[in-house]
Amino acid sequence: MSNPSFFSNTFPNLSSSQSWSMDWGLLLVRLACAFMLLHGFGKITDFYDGASDWPDPFHVGPVVSKGLTVFAELFCTVFVVIGLFTRFALIPLIICMAVIVFIVHSGDPLDDKESALVYLLMYLTLMFTGPGKYSLDRLLLKW
Repeated sequence: MSNPSFFSNTFPNLSSSQSWSMDWGLLLVRLACAFMLLHGFGKITDFYDGASDWPDPFHVGPVVSKGLTVFAELFCTVFVVIGLFTRFALIPLIICMAVIVFIVHSGDPLDDKESALVYLLMYLTLMFTGPGKYSLDRLLLKW
């Protein structure tokens, strides 16, 4: 085990930084974003229940605020998962999660904003890296 190349010889793919591994990693991050669909679907199925009590940080009305949240969490998430117009679809999601973390739950303990913070970090990662090779952006738009 004193051989310095033991790790790279034993696990050559794990120590590699080849683009295929990054593209598969980005696909996995995009697929993990699909869990946001559960949040969006729950909000759209009972859209008007509790809409009047929905947080309204931009002062556009609670129903409009909830509608913007549903748009981001449901529709934009679909675009991110399939990798179509990914960076454009990430903008509402990043704004939504930033509002949840830094405004809606600003004074709350970390447990209350943990999932929004994890999603925010995944969305920011995808914004910097792009959707990767295994995406419709790459297939259709040749990005």
